[in-house]
Amino acid sequence: MFQKARLKRLGIAGGALAVAAGFAVATAFAAAPADAHETPNNSAHTTTPIKHLVVIFDENVSFDHYFGTYPNAANTDGTKFTASKSTPKVNTLVTSGTLKNNPNQYQPTRLTPAQADTCDQNHGYLPEQKAVDGGKMDLFVQSTSVDKCAAPLYSAPGLAMDYYDGNTVTGLWNYAQNYAMSDNSWDATFGPSTPGALNLISGQTHGVTSYDPTSGTTNPKATATPDSYTVVDPNAKGVGTVTNDPDPVYDDCADSNHTSTNALAGLSGKNVGDLLNAKGVTWGWFQGGFAPTTTAKASSTGYAVCGTTHTNVSGTSVVDYSPHHNPFAYYKSTSNPHHLPPSSEKAIGHTDQANHQYDLSDFYDTVQDGNIPAVSFLKAPEYQDGHASYSDPIDEQTFLVNTINKLEQSPEWSSTAVVISYDDSDGWYDHVAPKITNGSTDTANNTTICTTAAKNPANGGYEDRCGPSQRLPLLVISPYTKANSVDHTATSQPSILKFVEDNWSTGRIGDGSFDKTAGSLNGLFDFQHPQNRSVLLDPKTGAVSKVVPIKTWPGRGHGHGKPGKPGHK
Repeated sequence: MFQKARLKRLGIAGGALAVAAGFAVATAFAAAPADAHETPNNSAHTTTPIKHLVVIFDENVSFDHYFGTYPNAANTDGTKFTASKSTPKVNTLVTSGTLKNNPNQYQPTRLTPAQADTCDQNHGYLPEQKAVDGGKMDLFVQSTSVDKCAAPLYSAPGLAMDYYDGNTVTGLWNYAQNYAMSDNSWDATFGPSTPGALNLISGQTHGVTSYDPTSGTTNPKATATPDSYTVVDPNAKGVGTVTNDPDPVYDDCADSNHTSTNALAGLSGKNVGDLLNAKGVTWGWFQGGFAPTTTAKASSTGYAVCGTTHTNVSGTSVVDYSPHHNPFAYYKSTSNPHHLPPSSEKAIGHTDQANHQYDLSDFYDTVQDGNIPAVSFLKAPEYQDGHASYSDPIDEQTFLVNTINKLEQSPEWSSTAVVISYDDSDGWYDHVAPKITNGSTDTANNTTICTTAAKNPANGGYEDRCGPSQRLPLLVISPYTKANSVDHTATSQPSILKFVEDNWSTGRIGDGSFDKTAGSLNGLFDFQHPQNRSVLLDPKTGAVSKVVPIKTWPGRGHGHGKPGKPGHK
């Protein structure tokens, strides 16, 4: 039953019968492994009413890029948005005065829904520091803006300065109206996707070694000398810090399905998956395109191939799976190199051959059957993850709303929280200057904003982990958030890690992880007065489609309190 349902979903969602065929040939689905039942399951033992945390980790958006004029939209095109008059004040381009009086070469300009698919901006570790210009926030055009790219992508002079409003990112603005958001959440360090993803699961970007891509994905060998792109500022043993986007070594689909010869990256130390395993808490990383189109056994190279694609709003075909977006594949302990499927649906969330690494379709199976792991990390297929150049806010909205609607109508919703977070800013402008809490004296890879700030001893003193860098959107959708609430507590990606650690009492990562110093997410919750309602949106428009009381199932948790006020469209 599980295999048939899984293959049906893969055939529909993946858009390729090869996915189903590959799974049918490669693997016979067995019963859940013994260790999945012998290990005590402590998933329900939490310090808050949240029994299920779902982290949707999207790509490359600064706070001002999506919320620069919140809650006021132009309403000249796209989906009309009208905010509640009781919306709290938010630190935006408008309230700061930087919408019309900006220190950069170009003033911020509104992007329309027709301009959803844009050039990708420069979001490297050094360019982002240069854009900040010691806190002046005035060199984004010179340092990160990519103004020209090939059609059908939209381009314009000073593009990095530009922003969307609630007529395009309508779904996110409606979630903010009906649940909770932060206007003070940050990228933990400067730099692109991989550092942000690693900070989410371990709060640590130090400890990387470069590996020979020809040495396999299960017991790889380190390169003779550290690869300069993969490892920054290596020590005598060749171990350093990640500031770029090297692919993970424990992944068959890395290096474009092992067709290139770039050095691969492997991390030492622990991540949140190790902590949850030790505590006996179910968890999983679910990523679009993780299910291979050709299995390792069927492949002539011995490596699994990830080849499913989708077409984005501009009609461009995009490969679903991105290896460097999967942070758990950098750690041997939490990797699934050959992309093996779970041995059964009951095993999802437990340790078996999939080792907590799954295709996104597996998550939807657990939602449908009321079997969601305690902690789930979701990564959309690339065309829906929000990353400029191959994704966009419209495709991203479709993914977010469809996924959250499913959760809000599931048996577990009354004890669930969904966190929407981002890996980095993409180099898009944000007007708030960062207050560097962890500096780096490595002058070869850092500007003065980092070299003049002290390294924080509590964070291990490792080089090239300078941050925070820029503000990012952060929203929490849950019965346990206040409606239309804005929290101003300083947080970052490791704050999500910290919430997991505290809620399931796992202890800390150690070794200078940012979890020790990260701000708390608790200001986004109200555990004493939950909303007894689900706010469902239209995935095409992002508008509120209906507000319904939370469903209850016999034997499952249920919502409490009085229904909240209806949402705003």
